[in-house]
Amino acid sequence: MVGIITYGAYIPRYRIKLEEIARVWGDNAADITGGLGVREKSLPDMDEDTATIAVEAARNALLRRDLDRDAIGAIYVGSESHPYAVKPTAATVGAAIMATPVMTAADYEFACKAGTAAMQTCMGLVGSGMVKYGVAIGADVAQGAPGDALEYTAAAGGAAMIIGNDDPIAEINRTCSFTTDTPDFWRREGQAYPRHGGRFTGDPGYFKHVQGAARMMLEQAGTKPSDYDYAIFHQPNAKFPQRVAGMLGFTKEQIKPGLVVPRLGNTYSGASMVGLAATLDVAKPGDRIFVTSFGSGAGSDAFDITVTDHILDEAVFNRGAAPSVEGLLANPIYVDYARYAKHKGKIMVQK
Repeated sequence: MVGIITYGAYIPRYRIKLEEIARVWGDNAADITGGLGVREKSLPDMDEDTATIAVEAARNALLRRDLDRDAIGAIYVGSESHPYAVKPTAATVGAAIMATPVMTAADYEFACKAGTAAMQTCMGLVGSGMVKYGVAIGADVAQGAPGDALEYTAAAGGAAMIIGNDDPIAEINRTCSFTTDTPDFWRREGQAYPRHGGRFTGDPGYFKHVQGAARMMLEQAGTKPSDYDYAIFHQPNAKFPQRVAGMLGFTKEQIKPGLVVPRLGNTYSGASMVGLAATLDVAKPGDRIFVTSFGSGAGSDAFDITVTDHILDEAVFNRGAAPSVEGLLANPIYVDYARYAKHKGKIMVQK
């Protein structure tokens, strides 16, 4: 059975409170935080970008299980904020974890679900026997124009799932996808910030596709929400995943461990995968996990996952060898808007 054999996450320590962003733009902080369900968001350090976040997430996965690097046959990095338009982040990750040169690699883009699309690709390669291990990463230093609604949640972070079939800590029982051509969110080549369709991103975008993939998965698996111990839905804010969980019949208790957006913000391609990592941090053998990502444009990937005994077998996997998502969220360094703007490159200086 193909599954996750190890995983890792990375979140920069820097944070800005939403009330600080609201102060600068003259918005009502209580309305913003209450409407989004988000209190603060992460931002990268001056020397951090999608590539460094992807490398750290992959290294944390390998701290938990030290694999033969020569057996890593594929690396895919999903992101909306690759540092180069032409130069693969995945190759940088491969060099950093010493997996090059005998491997296939590519950068993926599908808004916020590029990382889960990478998971599906690795599942196919491992399941077919073409590679032994595949590394799937979702990471972003998400963009939001100054003063735009996206600026309140666009955050930085990511997670890596290494896919294989020898002693997986979590078997992926099945996956399915729901995709349409829905222009709810976009960024043209050369543009610094994305544009969005406002409320159009809700029902025609997020809710239609997340429900489409989730209901398809429940039908294909012959399951119901109560059959799962945990559920993770893409979290652009705290309200959307809670609402869609209720619409599908999942409870607040099922989504609580993976709902990290109130203290993290929306890590775009990393959002669903960081939520899955947070859930794996506390999962026990036999637990069943339901995951549905979402990417504008638009589509959703759903996964039915069962945690195995290997998650507690330290001869195979050491969960405590790398930081948990909760640990990565602890001890933040708060900045004001001026420093935030400097870190995010929003202040342009001519030289």
